[in-house]
Amino acid sequence: MASMLINSMRSCSCIKNPLYFPSVQTKSKKTLSRPGVKNIVLVEGVRTPFLMSGTTYTDLMPHDLARAALQGLLNRTGIPKDAVDYIVYGTVIQEVKTSNVAREAALGAGFSDKVPAHTVTMACISSNQAMTTAVGLIAAGQCDTVVAGGVEFMSDVPIRHSRKMRKTMLSLNKAKTLGQKLSLIGGIRMAHLSPELPAVAEFSTAETMGHSADRLAAAFGVSRVEQDEFALRSHTFAKKAQDAGLLQDVISFKVPGRDIVSKDNGIRPSSMEQMAKLKPAFIKPHGTVTAANSSFLTDGASAVLIMSEEKALAMGYKPKAYLRDFVYVSQDPKDQLLLGPTYATPKVLERAGLSLSDIDVFEFHEAFAGQIMANLKAMDSDWFTQTYMGRKSKVGTPPMEKFNLWGGSLSLGHPFGATGCRLVTTVAHRLQKEGGQYGLVAACAAGGQSTCFP
Repeated sequence: MASMLINSMRSCSCIKNPLYFPSVQTKSKKTLSRPGVKNIVLVEGVRTPFLMSGTTYTDLMPHDLARAALQGLLNRTGIPKDAVDYIVYGTVIQEVKTSNVAREAALGAGFSDKVPAHTVTMACISSNQAMTTAVGLIAAGQCDTVVAGGVEFMSDVPIRHSRKMRKTMLSLNKAKTLGQKLSLIGGIRMAHLSPELPAVAEFSTAETMGHSADRLAAAFGVSRVEQDEFALRSHTFAKKAQDAGLLQDVISFKVPGRDIVSKDNGIRPSSMEQMAKLKPAFIKPHGTVTAANSSFLTDGASAVLIMSEEKALAMGYKPKAYLRDFVYVSQDPKDQLLLGPTYATPKVLERAGLSLSDIDVFEFHEAFAGQIMANLKAMDSDWFTQTYMGRKSKVGTPPMEKFNLWGGSLSLGHPFGATGCRLVTTVAHRLQKEGGQYGLVAACAAGGQSTCFP
């Protein structure tokens, strides 16, 4: 799990040009600027529409979506391609033909072959890792301008032959005589033909994430009704934000051979009555996690432009926010797989010298409604904090009037490798819209890991 703190540009006294001051002014708070530490800013963030897997993007490849996000970022910012020093992308389920999808997408988007690019993977926080890698490159003085992003394509995941069949095929490739080849072919049995399907499951525990979410909800006493209510909230808020034009990061994308796509297609407000009809998806028949209160398999890509403040201002850009700090944490992947936000949030707040009440905007990744509700309960529990985290007191629960107000992964979709950039860009946009100063992003990930950005 990772957590990141984000600071609005609004109240920054170091920006002299009045064009950098939005009309909405924030209340005065302390600055997180540190002497001798380079200010790093988010200039812009975009994403393709997030679509349910198996829909309009179905005939594409991951690098097609990543390329579209990169081109959208170039079009929106107008930054010269040769001004970018480095490109980092995150992804989870890799297409073997484009294992370094960052490089393939960059070349496809028209970047110079002289611009280095690499791909990172850290489950659902892969693009968070891409962004913090960018921050590290800039802070170290290696770069001034880095593009970070992420992509996931669930419409065509790699499906492998069984291990026995793979061994046979590799042996066939090495066989020199007809007799050797016929012998190998004759050894093929029906069991050899059974494919290996990818699963959203922990290698270390063999448990699916949905099953873990169901157990977590039960451990914290999160009811089915609570989960359905939160999921309905997410879809309702996402629909309102979409209709109001608040999802400014979404770019239109002409899908080859199909129509132009300009909106996420997973936003579907329902009713508690309709949601209650669904059966448990993982623990049957008594589980509480269903298709309605879980995030869905999603195709999509995102990209953000991160620069040193000095470089951004010199090039005439109006940055959206400062990227102030971040932490990564890990915990037990069996019983605390999805509790990363609970562990990461107090840690990043302490590093920044802030309290929960200082945060104006919260954006938490919604893998499952039960995961969100369990984290909120854990964050508000002195017993859990003292027993499992070794801390004296709880961090508290984020006020819901500041929490995921434009929807979240349950409704907007969750392309594993791309969600982190969406979260950070959303915080920046909400800070501008709502007149806030500090925002916090938190997300859980497979392996019991997490990140938090303030």
